[in-house]
Amino acid sequence: PWKRGLGGQNVPLLLSSLLCPADLQETVSLALKFEFNPKLGIDNPVLSLAEDLDPSDPWSLDRPRFCLLSKEEGKSFGFHLQQERGRTGHVVCRVEPGTSAQHQGLREGDRILGVNNHVVEHEDHLVVIRRIRASGPRVLLTVLAKHVHDVARAQRGNGAHLCPTLGPGVRPRLCHIVKDEGGFGFSVTQGRWGPFWLVLSTGGAAERAGVPPGARLLEVNGVSVEKLTHNQLSKKLWQSGKQVTLLVAGPEVEEQCRQLGMPLAAPLAEGWALPNRPRCLHLEKGPQGFGFVLREEKGLDGRLGQFLWEVDPGLPAEKAGMQAGDRLVAVAGESVEGLGHEETVSKIRAQGSSVSLIVIDPQADRFFRMVRLSPLLFLESTETPDSPQDICSASLVETGAPPVEDTTVSPVPRGFRHCFLYPGPGGGYGFRLSCVASGPPHLFISQVTDAPGTPWIFFLEVGGCTCGHMKVPRLGVKLKLQPRPYATATAMPLDP
Repeated sequence: PWKRGLGGQNVPLLLSSLLCPADLQETVSLALKFEFNPKLGIDNPVLSLAEDLDPSDPWSLDRPRFCLLSKEEGKSFGFHLQQERGRTGHVVCRVEPGTSAQHQGLREGDRILGVNNHVVEHEDHLVVIRRIRASGPRVLLTVLAKHVHDVARAQRGNGAHLCPTLGPGVRPRLCHIVKDEGGFGFSVTQGRWGPFWLVLSTGGAAERAGVPPGARLLEVNGVSVEKLTHNQLSKKLWQSGKQVTLLVAGPEVEEQCRQLGMPLAAPLAEGWALPNRPRCLHLEKGPQGFGFVLREEKGLDGRLGQFLWEVDPGLPAEKAGMQAGDRLVAVAGESVEGLGHEETVSKIRAQGSSVSLIVIDPQADRFFRMVRLSPLLFLESTETPDSPQDICSASLVETGAPPVEDTTVSPVPRGFRHCFLYPGPGGGYGFRLSCVASGPPHLFISQVTDAPGTPWIFFLEVGGCTCGHMKVPRLGVKLKLQPRPYATATAMPLDP
């Protein structure tokens, strides 16, 4: 559609969003080499319409392309995104020369179907922009050329999804491993060059940290191992000291990515046993304000950021869990990375008397800069049951927990807890169950793996089954939980 401009000229009706400056120095170590492959239609998508058509392959006529983009601090990916009024979809309207976007094969006219593992074809334009910004220094875009997109829409209809995604729970893992008396608990397959696979020690540190059996090693502390020799990799692991963070992909992830032609990209990863995560704080303004001061200053790495200081005792900020020295990374779920002080303050004020902030402490800040991933991809909420509604939208950030279809629970008495437990990499729930043999039998947790604390009695029910009067004759009883992706339990503190 067109309209008459102020000067009398015809101009297209576009909702345009600038995502990048023209200047961008590509991070060579993280960019994938772009190669022409007519079979996949990477360089010339029209070829995928005429060659090797497989009727059983739903993507044979309109196979999307995957562009893994990276950017330096203070720079951006090198493309502009727009939305045409009256039409769905998100269109790349300009690609800056010499940028990561150009080198990774992004082209003008491409339709963006997915951001990381999220389908965005039918999402609001601003939500798509937020997803890209929230992805931080690396993002995986799923795109389709305009003419291929138009043909696919004509064949399938406007409501059909064209974007392929990984299956539920099938994602690379970012695993933080702390060395114990047995070392890191893995060895690397022999070979002068990569790719490298890991052989795990049973019960070792790597297995406990969530590394799956037969995992392929992708990155060590944020650095790709694709071009490392075995000796260079061994040296890098030795230099890691007592802890190391690995990006790995299990066999199922490898196979699905191979079938889809999708790169094993870090922005797809879920976090396992991470030492630090961002925190979502919900603040209700009191008579004396929020109780903190926001300052723009340089962090430990010399980069400018928005930091939280002068957290007043007893005021909303401290009650919400804010700590002096935290760095602000998002307001109401929207990233503030790269924004100036005044613009950040304006975003906070625009929230009124109720504001939601995502923050990270200095340790978490160093960790996520090392692995070159946005902390917003690994959000952890600290809200309480009485907190206002979480406006740190789950559509923008994702935790490593599997999706739960139905977590509706009945109210529990004051002082009790209703817990949802997810099985770990070994299939267990991470605790040992015992019982009190004398008097009325009570089941209780005698040990929690890597999380020592006060034991808890299981009270009322476990997995939907009443257990307050279960007859348990001995310690070490095995409790059969319901066969579902999670287990439920209502618990109360153990009486001294």
